Amino acid sequence: MSKSDGKKRIVVKVGTSTLTHSTGKTNIARMAKLASVLSDLKNEGHEIVLVSSGAIAVGAVKLGFARRPVSTKELQASAAIGQCELMFLYDKFFSEYGVTVSQLLFTAETLEHPEQKNHLLDTFNQLLEYDALPIVNENDSVYVEELLNGDNDCLSATVAELIDADLLILLTDTDGLYDSNPSQNPNAKLISTVDKIDEKIFEIAGDAGEKGTGGFATKVKAAMIATNAGIPVIVMNGEKPTSIYKALQGESVGTYFSAKGE
Repeated sequence: MSKSDGKKRIVVKVGTSTLTHSTGKTNIARMAKLASVLSDLKNEGHEIVLVSSGAIAVGAVKLGFARRPVSTKELQASAAIGQCELMFLYDKFFSEYGVTVSQLLFTAETLEHPEQKNHLLDTFNQLLEYDALPIVNENDSVYVEELLNGDNDCLSATVAELIDADLLILLTDTDGLYDSNPSQNPNAKLISTVDKIDEKIFEIAGDAGEKGTGGFATKVKAAMIATNAGIPVIVMNGEKPTSIYKALQGESVGTYFSAKGE
């Protein structure tokens, strides 16, 4: 899409911690609000792709686990069950605004094969041409690397690069990247803009939360992938999805990672 007309192709990634309560159960109100905001952005003319984590957490609750499973087999089974529940909820919430959703599950290996990669790109473009909203997740039932180590941060950056997005937004449970750990240092300051991702930025990236697997290190890695491809990245708190409006209006929200050459 043309960047000059204000319409953008936007990839939004939402993490497990944003989609669930501290109990591990689905945060229905937040999912509903996210669907409302993204539907409204589509009504403005933007093309939206949602990369959603949360399948394992949702599946684990349905299976009756008291905490996140540990073994790979349990994680894979939880992902398979939770993915159904997630898509049911997304379909329900988005349909209230007349938005058709689609599910795309694939592995990182898909993007390593030119023919498969081209087929995937064709699918994305066709879905967006149909005015559908693609919802993406790693195929955790058959591919375990992201399941164990990633929480979809790098997947979202790779998707953004694949479809030539104008912006990547990572919704998480913190306000952005701080110069030190805010849970340990009350004087920690939010870094509003990162123009260059270097070793220092990786050093101050935080650890993973309890329910997800990403943490801030993978978000910085994802930001590096996207910004090197010329795509700016905003990492922001997903507690209030309406803050996405402010970010798109140019207000300082979260941490903005400048695109290479920007």
